[in-house]
Amino acid sequence: MVKENPVTGESIFIEKRNHCVIYPASGSMVAESVERRNKNWFVQTKIPSDLIVEIRDQSFHLHKLSVVSRSGYLNRLVFERNGNNYTRVQIDTIPGGAKIFELVVKFCYGLKIKATASNVAPLYCAAHFLEMNDELYQGNLISKAEAFLSYVILSSWKDTFRILKSCESVSSWSKDLHIVKRCTEAISWKACSETGVSSIGDNEVLVNVTADDTTKLVKLCGNWFFHDFSSLRIDHFIEVISLIKKRKIKPELVGSCIAHWTKKWISQITVSQEKSKDQELSIQLQRVTTECLIRVLPAEEDSVSSNFLLHLYKIGLIMNINPKLKDQLKTRIALMMEKCSAKDLLVRNSTTLFDVDIVVQVVEAYVSLASNNPKSRMCVVGRLVNDYLALIARDENLVARSFDSLVNALPKEARFCDDNLYRSIDMYLKEHPDLTEEERRSICRKMEYHKLSQEAQIHALKNDRLPDNIRTQFILLEQVNMMRLLTSDGSSYQRTKSQTIMKVSSGLRKSWMNSSQTEMKAIKQELEMLKAQVGELQQRRMELQQRTKKVVFC
Repeated sequence: MVKENPVTGESIFIEKRNHCVIYPASGSMVAESVERRNKNWFVQTKIPSDLIVEIRDQSFHLHKLSVVSRSGYLNRLVFERNGNNYTRVQIDTIPGGAKIFELVVKFCYGLKIKATASNVAPLYCAAHFLEMNDELYQGNLISKAEAFLSYVILSSWKDTFRILKSCESVSSWSKDLHIVKRCTEAISWKACSETGVSSIGDNEVLVNVTADDTTKLVKLCGNWFFHDFSSLRIDHFIEVISLIKKRKIKPELVGSCIAHWTKKWISQITVSQEKSKDQELSIQLQRVTTECLIRVLPAEEDSVSSNFLLHLYKIGLIMNINPKLKDQLKTRIALMMEKCSAKDLLVRNSTTLFDVDIVVQVVEAYVSLASNNPKSRMCVVGRLVNDYLALIARDENLVARSFDSLVNALPKEARFCDDNLYRSIDMYLKEHPDLTEEERRSICRKMEYHKLSQEAQIHALKNDRLPDNIRTQFILLEQVNMMRLLTSDGSSYQRTKSQTIMKVSSGLRKSWMNSSQTEMKAIKQELEMLKAQVGELQQRRMELQQRTKKVVFC
């Protein structure tokens, strides 16, 4: 494509979708070429240079007439020093630095310059910095760069992302000149387009997805949507997401996109023990990034997964984010607990296999919320925590404090049956044989004998891994249950109820005073005898019932 200005003869030739060759009109001086020698640039003309433009440690040997006729900024600098035939100026703050200024120099000397999606934004910013507008010279660099910039933004999805990427090096200028705004608006418009199917790239097709439509946003040749968004810097990403949310795109898609961006960002985080200024700045940037991600999350229920929120919460704790945002995120996760599975709570950790402490915090937050909500389903969360305990129990690096905190985070009424809790505790005790007696007691204190099934009770009574006080308690409780059966109405057992109570009370005093292995064995033997007697009594009862039936029928 060729665009030509009939007045000046200047033209823009677009070779490809993302490449453009700008041909300026012949100026007051045309150069053969611009050559670089080490850190110096020289314009090849027959006239010696009378102007040196320094950009940091690099110098451009130019001619006043060619430059000042195109740049209002350089015009002022040169004429402020009009008493000198040979002028030297320093412009370190030019957007794009020496690399972009080289293109500016070529333009001023009538040489063609090659603009691309990766350099058009810095070139446009540099043109504004140097005040290269049409009022000074018809068909100046601002209008040329603007024409190509608008064409790229409107025509190519991929190149719009390349422009945004190039804006990172000229951040303040690109923001003030609304380049970032134009790019983010173009991206959000294309992503949420209601035109059905729109061409967005060489081999890409954009399929509409809005809150009023059930179609999905897909790339027919791959998952382009998340991949392209993940290349954006945090400020550009947040701006795009904010615009997309306003256009009523499905919140689940927005949440998944944020999760994908965050996953890529987390993989690039490195935490150093050094407290250098660079490290402090890096931590501060990561803290701001985390806070921005939390603020931009869709508010709709189920728009983001609980597992993603847990990972984000973990980062927030590490980065020491704003306490209000931290509590807000923790509350949101807690409200999702009744719909979670145990695998949703798995968050990798550095010292242990999984981070249990953050789950403890969330469970405690749920208990606090549920205590004031009569509609809460505490038993559902009780089963969830038991299942999670079973998943983490085999982690040999999991300290007793963390396991104990999670076991005891829920009130007793959250568990109707303690079988899964018992299995998890037994598994943990088996994998951690070096625990102290006090640690084992603390872990087992929420386990209740009457909430165990008969199979679990039998196993617990013979389980040497349980602490002595728990086993003694369980055996005595089993004794009490057996005595109740033996002394119930209709029993022919000779021992009276008063004798039974005296026997149990005596056993309790002895057991709590001294829980030696010998007494434990004795109690177990007596328990086995009682079980045998109960079995015999039940057999006799059945025989009596059969005899009674025969008598009735006769």
